[in-house]
Amino acid sequence: MSIILSASKVTKTFGGLVAVNEFDVDITVGAIDSIIGPNGAGKTTFFNCVTGFYNPDDGEIRFNGHIIQGLKPDRITKFGIARTYQNIRLFSNMTSLENILVGQHPRLKTVWLEALIGNARFKNEEKQALDRAQELLEYVGLKGLGDQIAHNLPYGAQRRLEVARALASDPKLLLLDEPTAGMNPKESAEMMHFIQRLRDELGLTILLIEHDMRVVMGISEKISVMDFGTKIAEGTPKEIQNNPHVIEAYLGRGAAAGLELQSEASSRP
Repeated sequence: MSIILSASKVTKTFGGLVAVNEFDVDITVGAIDSIIGPNGAGKTTFFNCVTGFYNPDDGEIRFNGHIIQGLKPDRITKFGIARTYQNIRLFSNMTSLENILVGQHPRLKTVWLEALIGNARFKNEEKQALDRAQELLEYVGLKGLGDQIAHNLPYGAQRRLEVARALASDPKLLLLDEPTAGMNPKESAEMMHFIQRLRDELGLTILLIEHDMRVVMGISEKISVMDFGTKIAEGTPKEIQNNPHVIEAYLGRGAAAGLELQSEASSRP
């Protein structure tokens, strides 16, 4: 499989704090992969480097073979990367439909003068944008809620609206930052199936940060584990579950040692 996103030795510091330390990851086309780690491990900082909110201090990020680190977020969006956020960042006082229309902006071709005079090209593109926004609302399960103010929507619906806005830019790679945060088990399961639909039906490649291990282990093909900015493990869900370095990062050195002793004892005849 071809590589859609490749990060090599990506490093980002803030003063004396190394938030991301020589982080490497390769994401193949059509994959659903995850990055996990304790709070403060550097996961969101890495997402911010990929999407242009931060410029890495060192290393290289390639998307479909193109070097993208240092580019502005709008340029990276046009390349085909979209994202959601750990804390929902909708335009809260705009309608659901308006939020999705904003997401389409990088793909619009008419200029402000055409909009001002309302020529035929502008009117045609405006109609196509509205039709596309309605399609996306229906796809994420929000049909009929286009006129609802975003902050009035239930929490789960706001999460789906944020995904719809990301989809509006026609991405090839979708970065999801804790998509099930704040959800109950039923909502988390529904979101997990929804993410699988995004890959299977729309052909997207998906990279997510997630703390719900049921979601991570149930949906991921490959998992990268970060701790203090450094990748400490990478592998399949089964490999990660049994990795002592991962157990130590989440549970502490004493718990990891205890689990190793239990494993050794159970393997003795």
